[in-house]
Amino acid sequence: MSKVVLVGANHAGTACANTLLDNYPEHELVIFDRNNNISYLGCGTALWVGRQIESPDGLFYCSKDVFESKNATVYIETEVTHIDFKAKKITAKNKEGKEIVESYDKLVLATGSLPIQPKLPGINLEGVQSVKLFQDAVAADKRMSDPNIKSVAVVGAGYIGVEIAEAVHRRGKKAYLFDVRDTSLCGYYDAELTHDMDAVLQKNGVNLHLNESVVSIDGDTKVTGITTNKGNYQVDMVVLAIGFNPNTALGRDHLKIFGKNQAYLVDLHQQTSDPDVFAIGDCATVFSNALQDTAYIALATNAVRSGIVAAHNLAGTKIASNGVQGSNGISIFGYNMVSTGLTLRAAKEAGFQAMVTEFEDLQRPAFMKENHPVKIRIVYDGDTRRILGAQMASYEDISMGIHMFSLAIEQKITIDHLKLVDIFFLPHFNQPYNYITMAAITAK
Repeated sequence: MSKVVLVGANHAGTACANTLLDNYPEHELVIFDRNNNISYLGCGTALWVGRQIESPDGLFYCSKDVFESKNATVYIETEVTHIDFKAKKITAKNKEGKEIVESYDKLVLATGSLPIQPKLPGINLEGVQSVKLFQDAVAADKRMSDPNIKSVAVVGAGYIGVEIAEAVHRRGKKAYLFDVRDTSLCGYYDAELTHDMDAVLQKNGVNLHLNESVVSIDGDTKVTGITTNKGNYQVDMVVLAIGFNPNTALGRDHLKIFGKNQAYLVDLHQQTSDPDVFAIGDCATVFSNALQDTAYIALATNAVRSGIVAAHNLAGTKIASNGVQGSNGISIFGYNMVSTGLTLRAAKEAGFQAMVTEFEDLQRPAFMKENHPVKIRIVYDGDTRRILGAQMASYEDISMGIHMFSLAIEQKITIDHLKLVDIFFLPHFNQPYNYITMAAITAK
């Protein structure tokens, strides 16, 4: 039996803890988390704030009580302040200020990520916030209920920013969405699809301000406006959705790190440069099957899988990660977009002789009344013909289709192989020559 200490108990930590407790009960597990809740699904924040769901209760899927019922020792609202990697000891402090010291045989770091805080005048004004923790969601919802909050600026048009802008509009507030880039969601999709999302946002009342950088947040003690390089806007609240960086302060001086984001470098077993330390979730690297190289891709799905892999390996069962594709999706005002792997721009930047094939058609035969167009783009390597990425968009629910492309990237399937893949047909669902088949057939 060994003693395992786990630092952090959100998605990656929860998956690791449950896997270890359910499969290897002979191991002692001690869990630290500085938050007062466990396993909050942050992807549901915009749904609750926008009242697409009535309560946040269903956004939690585990708890301290669950872990303790499986014989784990759990410290919540307790922050780890120091790790002595040589002596294998953790020092932490709880909310009463009491110091707690625990030794370990194996250590798992699941410290997640932290919102990027730009150095802007007015950043500390009342009414400026990020949206990551449950407490952030509570604060945002409270402000949305205040009749004095009439307009909100969202800074950053990635997934979180776009979702929050929709939520703001759904709560009857005037929503401004700012980004320095020339389109929304450009980290996940090519412009041929993101411009459609831009149009959806504007059509539904979101004031979209692209190619515009924030210079300052204005006000004396609380937010009264925002100033950009193009103008001034009167707003009562600012939501920062610029992105996240790995939270690696505890081990950065001891463990190998990766890239400009400074994530912990791990292998396919989630093991760090210290053989007794594992890192999982948003604080750690992944292996990108599209790039065939180490990368940093912070997604809850990646976090869960990394937690499962780490738990088995630290308990002595050797399994390796399959790698990831970075599969993701979004639904805004009923318009759905999903993607996996690399965009055309990202593939070219990575040095591939990248090519793209695209197609647009109705989801079902034209004689079917319930029908919407679907756009698809498949990115592939012109040299090897290997599929590198895929993107789909429609008012139809086309989300399941991206799973096939995720597996195709993992298994190094070529665009030519996809041309004759067995895809069923029934008018209720699709077309005999559907957009997937046609995009592959028309690839150069």
